[in-house]
Amino acid sequence: MTSIDRRAVLRAGAGAAVAGALGTGCADGGPAPDRPPRPGEAAPDASPADPARDRPAPPAGRPSARAPGRPAPAPRRFPGLPAQITHGPRDRDRIALTFHGGGDPATARAVLAEAERAGARITVLAIGTWLDEHPGLARRVLDGGHELGNHTLSHVTVNELAEADALAEITGCAERLRRLTGSIGSWFRPSRTQYATPLVVRLARRAGYPHVLSYELDSLDSTSPGATAVTRTVTGQIQRGSVVSLHFGYADTVAALPALLDELDRRRLRAVTTTELLS
Repeated sequence: MTSIDRRAVLRAGAGAAVAGALGTGCADGGPAPDRPPRPGEAAPDASPADPARDRPAPPAGRPSARAPGRPAPAPRRFPGLPAQITHGPRDRDRIALTFHGGGDPATARAVLAEAERAGARITVLAIGTWLDEHPGLARRVLDGGHELGNHTLSHVTVNELAEADALAEITGCAERLRRLTGSIGSWFRPSRTQYATPLVVRLARRAGYPHVLSYELDSLDSTSPGATAVTRTVTGQIQRGSVVSLHFGYADTVAALPALLDELDRRRLRAVTTTELLS
């Protein structure tokens, strides 16, 4: 199959996933768009997913980076890096694509499949209640060689909660990650905000996350601007070391990925997990 034919097949597959996901958004269970930080701001009854369905075979010639059933990596401390991380080193041809985990599981699987076809590894920050509804996706993420982290229990505006409630949001998701994967996940990212307040940073550290994972580049995919706009936003701003915010659960994100990953490859920018970016 020629490279042109291969791209046509990839785009057709993404189009099928998009067709099945139209209408997915905040009101339908997808993650709500994050709001900019304010000035001065430094269990459901759904049936469990079938783990066999959510665990793909490794792409040809590319073994899975993680043996099925092994615990997920625990958070790491990176000496010299701030408590809140927005980007990685600028002297290496690496970037991190980070996805807020929520919404229609079909779009999540489509995103993972597209990343794996391109040899990209991503970081998924999962919502705890989403993991309750689709527990097989936790292992699906890890078995694809990707990274899994914490995006609070219920995707509320965590910066505006009282201390006890904010801590419960962080630890509630951490408990689900530990139950499903053997660890609390590699990273914590606050919900409905780009940056955590100093209080939330301290609470995340108390819960076991030495660093809070923010981002420097917002794809704006959660506004459903169209696949071309998502690709243009990311490729127009991305640079070495960028941490990019994207979302599961949005059709535009799935449709944008083939062109976006092709452009990263053309620029020789390698998409790696956030831990790999910083290591």
